[in-house]
Amino acid sequence: MTYAHRAIYDADSHIMELPDFLQKYADPSIRDEVPAVSYSASIVTDEEVAVIMDRGGRHSDEHLATMRGLGDELIAKSKEIQALGAFDGAERREAMDMFGFKKQLVFATHSVAKPFSPSSKLSPALRYGCVRAHNRHMSAFCSHDDRLMGAAIIPLDSAEHAIAELEWVLKSNLKAVWVPHRAPVDMSPAHVSLEPFWARLAEAGVPFLLHVGGAPLQLSKAWTNNGKAATKDWLGGGENLRTKDVAVLHQGPETFITILCVEGVFERHPKLRGASVELGAGWVPELLRRLDWVAKHWGRTDQNLAAFKRPPSQQIREQMAFTPFVFEEVGSFIDQSNPDLYLFSSDYPHIEGGRDPIRRFESSLGERAASVREKFYAENFLRIFPDARA
Repeated sequence: MTYAHRAIYDADSHIMELPDFLQKYADPSIRDEVPAVSYSASIVTDEEVAVIMDRGGRHSDEHLATMRGLGDELIAKSKEIQALGAFDGAERREAMDMFGFKKQLVFATHSVAKPFSPSSKLSPALRYGCVRAHNRHMSAFCSHDDRLMGAAIIPLDSAEHAIAELEWVLKSNLKAVWVPHRAPVDMSPAHVSLEPFWARLAEAGVPFLLHVGGAPLQLSKAWTNNGKAATKDWLGGGENLRTKDVAVLHQGPETFITILCVEGVFERHPKLRGASVELGAGWVPELLRRLDWVAKHWGRTDQNLAAFKRPPSQQIREQMAFTPFVFEEVGSFIDQSNPDLYLFSSDYPHIEGGRDPIRRFESSLGERAASVREKFYAENFLRIFPDARA
């Protein structure tokens, strides 16, 4: 028996990268300059990582036997870097057998920090060299099982580099492109220089993804400088999401999607698909309402809006999807907007995904129709990723 008792497509999971994740797959010419993946801002301890590295980058046989023996409780008890398949693609194949998910999107966890950050002090050539190293390693990880759908990373700060990397990704086995949900350096994500990027994604049928970690997690220090002691994050430390951070987490992806919409990117490229993952979904119903009235009233003076053949809410319903947090009331969001918009996600092996996400989401869906559940667990995913249909 598997954890999933119905056809479920999982829109969020992760690799827990080992320190040499980027270095192993970097071009030899830059390998010595590529930074190691750091766990300094994580609940995973340096000691845990060191033990794994001392063992040749693998779990002990005893630990693996314990994980394999968990059965349906794997998703509840196998977490972070100690999880089955956390950094080994062959082991993730075993985890997928135990979960029973039809497909699973796979994101990085810590290795994107330097490639995504324009303030990382890496040269453009080195930054995009790290991007290529990530994408090669993600491709290798997912090659162990065709149920694993790897997310490439491509920062948009250099249109030239971004378009070149996209061409490499389209020749790989990776199934989506994760872009940072912030403005590229000194320009809009809808800048004319990036038009070929969005057009190529649409033409290729490869979705773009927004995901937590694609932009700074925390508010700027000015917002939190209240003259009092600093608030701890939800894990009890200080480097993850704190109260104020999570309260405004939606603003980045909401702004990014708004800009693409009002600049006409979705309208010009109706085959473009995307998803916002692990960024919550409670903000989506109001986003749809707001964009519709903005288009209605500001379309009198904004030629982008005046040219729309579809209202923004229809564009987003047809071209985007969103993963709610496990603690959010997705049933209520569906009632306020549309059942076509939301996706199931486990966040495996991160603890944020909860110990029994199916049960939590089932509770929120309540007595809603079977057709609503089918869309949430499968059909909405297949609208964004039609090639994933099993």
